[in-house]
Amino acid sequence: MEKTSRIATMFLWSAIAQGAIIAAVTFIIFIWGSIYLSPSPSMVIASGSAGIWLTVGYVMYIIMVLALGVTSFLYDYIEVRLGKRLDRFSAILARVHLVLMNSGMIGAALLLMYAGYVGGVGLMPSAIGGGGLTQLQVHEQILGQYPLPIIAFVVATIVGIISGGISYLRSLLRKP
Repeated sequence: MEKTSRIATMFLWSAIAQGAIIAAVTFIIFIWGSIYLSPSPSMVIASGSAGIWLTVGYVMYIIMVLALGVTSFLYDYIEVRLGKRLDRFSAILARVHLVLMNSGMIGAALLLMYAGYVGGVGLMPSAIGGGGLTQLQVHEQILGQYPLPIIAFVVATIVGIISGGISYLRSLLRKP
């Protein structure tokens, strides 16, 4: 019986890398942005409306990091603890899971954060550095261009998760 799972290791390294990226994003949004951006991201978040998109994207990214770590443990459990190595097709599905879940969640989260910041700034009064736009103008001129790309990234994430689910089931239902 092998002591490691290659797929689990890939998911774990991905979680570590994504954790480092969200740490950098946190620094940029809450420290650097508070000093050098006007209006600051914290003002945009506090104002609500379009700024909620920034919050949703940020939380989505953190959830992805946690999901990658948990997924690593699931693959490790299947391959190491249960001794059910992934067959060739299940390993391909696991890699599809890794790539699509990462790229889909990153794309959706970053687009949400960017659109939320830009839209939130658009709603702020021009006296404090905002665009002075109405909610309708922000939704038509700024936020209106983001839903389709965000949906495409979310669909990629879902396809990746389904691929991983099939990989899990194929491996769990197979005799060791």
